[in-house]
Amino acid sequence: MDNNQAEKLAEILKIARSVAWGAADILSSFYHQDTSDLDVKDKKDGPVTQADLAANKYILEKLRGELGTEDFGYLSEETFDVKKAEPVDHDWVWIIDPLDGTRDFIDKTGEYGMHIALAYQGRPVIGIVAIPEAGKVYFASQGNGTYVETKDGTITPIKVSERNKIEDLYLIVSRSHRDDRFQQLIDRLPFAGKKYMGGVGGKISTLLEQESDVYISLSGKSAAKDWDFAAPELILTEAGGKFTYVNGDPVLYNQGDVKRWGCIVATNGKCHEALCTKAATIIDEIDNV
Repeated sequence: MDNNQAEKLAEILKIARSVAWGAADILSSFYHQDTSDLDVKDKKDGPVTQADLAANKYILEKLRGELGTEDFGYLSEETFDVKKAEPVDHDWVWIIDPLDGTRDFIDKTGEYGMHIALAYQGRPVIGIVAIPEAGKVYFASQGNGTYVETKDGTITPIKVSERNKIEDLYLIVSRSHRDDRFQQLIDRLPFAGKKYMGGVGGKISTLLEQESDVYISLSGKSAAKDWDFAAPELILTEAGGKFTYVNGDPVLYNQGDVKRWGCIVATNGKCHEALCTKAATIIDEIDNV
């Protein structure tokens, strides 16, 4: 990336951070309303609320208003037609999850977030994860590290833990959403312990805060989507972590099918390959019983 591109990316990141804070405020205002006012609708992939839709509208209007649609495509959970499953026809694509962890939002756990990523030819170059109830926005751009910003404007660089033995690592998982195959996998991995958090962005934020070290996604009847992973991936990898399929392949976004089938492993990076090898072996054993 030359200096002009780096400067342009820095300017785009600044715009997106501002949008993220605005969206976080919208989500938080809905969150503190009575749940009966949210107009919850159950869709095939989970519930949708007025908060999702309001934040989505705000994010798209602001980004399109600032950056247009000629150079940038937009892939959002609330507007993407899963049935068509066609890639957005741009090299530069914004990948947006206006409300990550809708069930936690409805249940008032506080563990919900918002993701904005910019991908170039399928790989994230900007990643932003807002955790509104924590008053934090985590952000990264390719090659520039990861930072956490608080509501008072303080910006601090942030890094993953240095724990470097599988037996010393902590796994972050949902309190629910675990099918039997995934439960067998995590039960057989020799972690120091498990911690619990809702939403993918929230889970990855615990790796940045050094509260945990590993997150695993294993698809079953369904799979996580592009907008679940694109922003969390970059804030993790720029903080020193690793995020790959269990076989070591990188995750590609905007490929048409937005579902990320298979096993994806996110770690603090210190024994990523060894953990992937162990997990792959266990999955093979589970699937061949």
